[in-house]
Amino acid sequence: MPKPTKGPRLGGGPAHEKLILSNLASQLFEHGRITTTEAKARRVRPLAEKLITKARRGDLAARRQVLQVVRDKGVVHTLFAEIGPQFADRPGGYTRITKIEPRKGDNAPMAIIELVQEPLSGQVTTRTAKETPAAAPVTEESAAETEDTTAEGDTAEADTAGGETAEAETPEAETAEAEAEKK
Repeated sequence: MPKPTKGPRLGGGPAHEKLILSNLASQLFEHGRITTTEAKARRVRPLAEKLITKARRGDLAARRQVLQVVRDKGVVHTLFAEIGPQFADRPGGYTRITKIEPRKGDNAPMAIIELVQEPLSGQVTTRTAKETPAAAPVTEESAAETEDTTAEGDTAEADTAGGETAEAETPEAETAEAEAEKK
């Protein structure tokens, strides 16, 4: 059984509150962003996120569940055809609430709720404890191997050059050859 919300409801009764939230959600999907009070924005955000998650699924059962909340078929089509695929790779966080200045008439705190348009900046990768330490020794060993091969290659070039210095590939090798020439 769903737990009722504490405090006064939006609009008075539960049916009116449900209508207000469904209308706010449909307007959000139609226009991409809406200006409303902070309380309404906070209340519509979870509803909108759940509807977008259902739109990401894209099957007929999800479409029918969304049609129970959002009555406009055009908005539901937009939600499933454009908004759902847009957020296919985003694991939640489809909306953003930004506070703006209070409303002039009654000084009510206002906010803008909008759909996030920016692509996901960093891919979320989870590393286990086993993967992290194993990667570090491999890079150290490979770095040591590359130093050994360059040092061997430098000595081989110096031997074939007959005392003349060959061009060094690394700065450490250049300093070592310069010290050898001074002696």
